[in-house]
Parts: sequence; structure tokens; C-alpha cells
Amino acid sequence: MYSNWEELEKNCKVCKKCKLCKTRTNVVFGEGNKNADLMFIGEGPGADEDYSGIPFVGKAGKLMNMAFQGIGINREEVYIANIVKCRPPGNRNPQDDEVDACLDYLRNQVILIKPKVIVLLGSIALKAILSKDLGITKSRGKWFNKNGILYMPTFHPAALLRDDTKKIYFWKDLKEVKRRMLL
Repeated sequence: MYSNWEELEKNCKVCKKCKLCKTRTNVVFGEGNKNADLMFIGEGPGADEDYSGIPFVGKAGKLMNMAFQGIGINREEVYIANIVKCRPPGNRNPQDDEVDACLDYLRNQVILIKPKVIVLLGSIALKAILSKDLGITKSRGKWFNKNGILYMPTFHPAALLRDDTKKIYFWKDLKEVKRRMLL
């Protein structure tokens, strides 16, 4: 484990623990307030994120930003990261060995940030963080407590782009997160 951000990010950016390092343009380490009470975790970078090195800047990120704006969440006040820090080819789901290789970086980010609430965006994040036995459709909108942190699983913004009916649930889940943050 790394005791400071600089060392953690420097080591992550030169990581070669899995095959994703061979096809990446940029490591997408994470972005936001390093003292945030609220953290969002997605599955992995897409093409726009790989190009820019910034999480959630593509179509799904723009949708997430609109939801943040509508609910009154300031993107600069939260921290956003992914399970894997390098783009899986063709935007496929990260494989188990890739998730395992990257999880220590994410765990270290959580330890350094000390968030009160973490929103898990999609099934990959849910399974990697809480349990491989959980499914996103049944788990979304429910609070989970693990090691003193509250977790709220919800749909990944990319899923909303494929299925408009999920937007209302995403919106409800973010409103519940906002309500909890105000307590």
C-alpha cells in the first residue's frame, strides 16, 4: 500500500500487472476531490477516457454530469475512479485477472480518500467490491455497509444509453445518495 497520492499515481501510471497495459493510450487513474465524502466507481475506461486520461468524459460521462447537475452534485467535490485503470480492448468487460491486478490501486484510493459513501456504477463494480453473487438489477437502490462505508449500487450510465427505462432508477438512486449525504 502507498501512503501518499503521488507515489500511488506514479506507480499506477507505469503498471504492467496485466495485458491491458499493452493496448492503453493512457492510464485513467481517477479524478476529483481527494478528500471527498462521496466517491463513484465505474468498471473501466472507454475510448474517450483512454484518449484523455480522465474518467467519465464520453457519452456516459456526459449523461452522468447532467444527472449530477440536476440533483445538485458538484463533480469537482466528488472522486471518480474505475475498477480497472486501462481500457479493455473494444470496451469489453474487464476480465477477472485484470480486475484482480488493478484492485489494489482502487483499494488504496479508497483508503486515502476515506469516503463516507461510494456509488457503484454497474455490475462489474458491484461484483468486484461487494460480492460476485450480487446482481445489479436486484441490488441497485439498496444500501450496503462494508468496513464502515455505505455503498449504493446503481446502473452504469452507459446502460442508460442503451435502455432509457433505467434512467428513472439511476435518478432515484442518485437522489437517495444526495439525501443520505445531507443527513
